[in-house]
Amino acid sequence: MANALDTIWREFQPGRTIYLPGATGESLALASALGGDPERAAGVHLLSCLVPGMNEALDYGGLAADGTATTFLLPGCMRESFKRGQVSLIPRTYWGIAQQFQATRCDVAIAHVAPPDANGLCSLGIASDFAPLIWPQAAVKILLVNPSMPRLPRALSLPLADADVVVTLDGPLVEAAPAASNEEVEAIAAKVAALVPDGAHIQTGIGGAPGAIWKYLRGHRGLVLRSGMVNDWLLDLRDAGALAEDARHLAGIAYGTRALYDELAGSDLVGFATTFETHGLPALVALPRLTSVNGALEVDLFGQINVEWQGAALSSGVGGGPDFMRAATFSPGGRSIIALPATAKRGTLSRIVARLDKPSVGIARSDIDTVVTEHGVAELRDKGMDQRAEALIAIAAPEFQAELAEGWRNLRATFR
Repeated sequence: MANALDTIWREFQPGRTIYLPGATGESLALASALGGDPERAAGVHLLSCLVPGMNEALDYGGLAADGTATTFLLPGCMRESFKRGQVSLIPRTYWGIAQQFQATRCDVAIAHVAPPDANGLCSLGIASDFAPLIWPQAAVKILLVNPSMPRLPRALSLPLADADVVVTLDGPLVEAAPAASNEEVEAIAAKVAALVPDGAHIQTGIGGAPGAIWKYLRGHRGLVLRSGMVNDWLLDLRDAGALAEDARHLAGIAYGTRALYDELAGSDLVGFATTFETHGLPALVALPRLTSVNGALEVDLFGQINVEWQGAALSSGVGGGPDFMRAATFSPGGRSIIALPATAKRGTLSRIVARLDKPSVGIARSDIDTVVTEHGVAELRDKGMDQRAEALIAIAAPEFQAELAEGWRNLRATFR
């Protein structure tokens, strides 16, 4: 491993911008090596799309005192270096990130791949999302070959011949932790699943109610995955007969257990594409019955959504939810769903609020459609402001409804 790392370290030169794959494309072996020798990042600018919950192994922005990083979401491990000004957090949706990466000419790009096949093609394995977009623009191209990365039949590949540097570095893959659940999450998931029609093209976000709906979809038929990621639940739906036969299931990454990765490597169940195809509005709006299910931190009575801020602390980024939300509202028969518990902090704080603070509006009221809590479903797409407020108050926790109604009366007085 020492020789392999020395080959990589030669490209870590001060003043350079180096792209590292994020999400499930992250090389945990390389992260471990950087964490053990952080001065390798001295004067280096690291560029990636790192995802909270997935990429918590290393604070890429805080490795060296004069090192910096750019990302589009903010893992918890990077909050301190973000506070110190070493991390630039760009608030773009996934489709916007794809556009930015495609236009970026970086000094070095590292791609995490499986060993080459007989034709000299290296599968991107469980993460086809961004690497093919930034790869052509890089001055130096490094293929990080991991024997543990599975070669998925319909993942994208990079030619071995295009690389300037090829390094073998074995290591574990990013895997999903077991999902936590509770009665509230299960109640929300059941309500959401009841809104999903047979034959839907379906997308969900990570964790919470969005990640729990799949057990309630086993009785559905004709479902098609069209999402940023595929998880273990798809295998359950396949076994239950809920998936459309011969459908073109598509994702950007796989995020699950090693068993999922091995199953995908041995089957032709899911195709993988760049974020242009998985999140691009032109590709998505043409899909019938596109149903997107995403979480949020707060929703206000105007229909504005907070996906980034926990109190005064910036805790994430915009992510891919807005891309799917907007597309779903234009899809024939489509629906966009925001699923969230009605309260936080053990019931002491309402997630339905009268009005968001201005910096915390991550998704505009023009893009909201349906909101689901454990207390019910609010259909907002075609409602006026008063009707929206009434519908959202009705699905708030009962102990906060009177306060929210009073808050709305006070707000109405400011614009009527």
